[in-house]
Amino acid sequence: MNIMIEDIHGFNERFLTDHTRKFNFIEDQFNRAHINVQDIIERLRTFQVAIPSWALGSGATRFGRFSIGGEPATLEDKIDDAGLLHALTRSAGSISLHIPWDIPGDIDAIKQKAAAHGLFFDAVNSNTFQDQRGQKFSYKFGSLCHSSGDVRQQAIEHNVEVVEIGKALGSKSITIWLADGSSFPGQHDFRRAYQYTQDSLREIYKSLPGDWRMFIEYKPYEPNFYSMVIPDWGTSLSLAEGTGVNAHTLVDLGHHLPNTNIEQIVAILMMKGRLGGFHFNDSKYGDDDLTVGNIHPFQLFLIFNELIRGIENNTSQNPDPAWMIDASHNLKDPLEDLMQSLEGINIAFAQALIVNRKALREAQEKNDVTRCQELLQEAYRTDVRSLVAEARRQSNGAIDPIGLYRHLDVRKQLIGKRGKHGFATGL
Repeated sequence: MNIMIEDIHGFNERFLTDHTRKFNFIEDQFNRAHINVQDIIERLRTFQVAIPSWALGSGATRFGRFSIGGEPATLEDKIDDAGLLHALTRSAGSISLHIPWDIPGDIDAIKQKAAAHGLFFDAVNSNTFQDQRGQKFSYKFGSLCHSSGDVRQQAIEHNVEVVEIGKALGSKSITIWLADGSSFPGQHDFRRAYQYTQDSLREIYKSLPGDWRMFIEYKPYEPNFYSMVIPDWGTSLSLAEGTGVNAHTLVDLGHHLPNTNIEQIVAILMMKGRLGGFHFNDSKYGDDDLTVGNIHPFQLFLIFNELIRGIENNTSQNPDPAWMIDASHNLKDPLEDLMQSLEGINIAFAQALIVNRKALREAQEKNDVTRCQELLQEAYRTDVRSLVAEARRQSNGAIDPIGLYRHLDVRKQLIGKRGKHGFATGL
């Protein structure tokens, strides 16, 4: 289904008086502090986050999966759902596909459908963590790191195929996440597994056009629990540096051990010019893939604080990071969950934009620890929700996206069209 601009404007009218009052209040505060409100709004309007195709249906645990109903069973359906999100929020302007779950049949038709929704194709994602039907060799004991050259070659060829599909769609990057690792001591020769992975990445890199980037993801555990071949950002960085100038580290917020200082990782990667992108989510215990900003909103703000600092002082020429949500849950309507994640991301982004960086630098130089903390908390404690809503409104989005989604009874309409018990393709 399509959400008409008239529906959005009509629904916005209900909230315009209250919204204007809140916005005028914060605008007056910012004017007094010599903060350019419209500049922040413009940066929010241009800030776009990719929607992963696999997050548009209900997520799963190892023990069960429960359909929300009306899930997208085809790539065309997924693009339509991503288009719904973008129409409501105006901040989800791209979609990230996972191959082979999302292999397009008619490339031109798929591109036209995406364009009709105002979407472009972000990074394409390969899959060597599952065995596919008809696959000759198994990835049970690894893919790019496998002891068998035949298995490694199969995994390389799959990634090259993913690049070719991405090129046809207009994508400019590939994300590689490996489940490769070991679950028992002695199972792997650590050095050999690393070297095989490095060699394999170099082979894949040869297939990339000059304007493409490779994103190398890392994860400390799961599905293997003794060792992962790429367990941390340092290993990913070393592999990227050993692969080529357009190879970068990708940071998934859930792919860290508890209490890891992710904002420090971000700062160093940007200083090295090797921060490729982000997968946004939140977690309580591990890689929970929860709604962004749901558990650790202050950490999300601190991460954005380092991102803004790096973007505004980009002496290392770090490329513009790719932004994507990688959240998936079994209980919520996935479209509502994604809208909540987009809100959390934009709030943290807006808060980071209002940090008084000149004053913070001066306090840091004077080792005034109290002042440094106050400056960050002043920005974090500022309620910027009306700024985020105004950015949506000025872009013809909904002041209250979830409110309009429920008012139009979108999920009920999707169930009527697609059925109650289907599952989205993917995991």
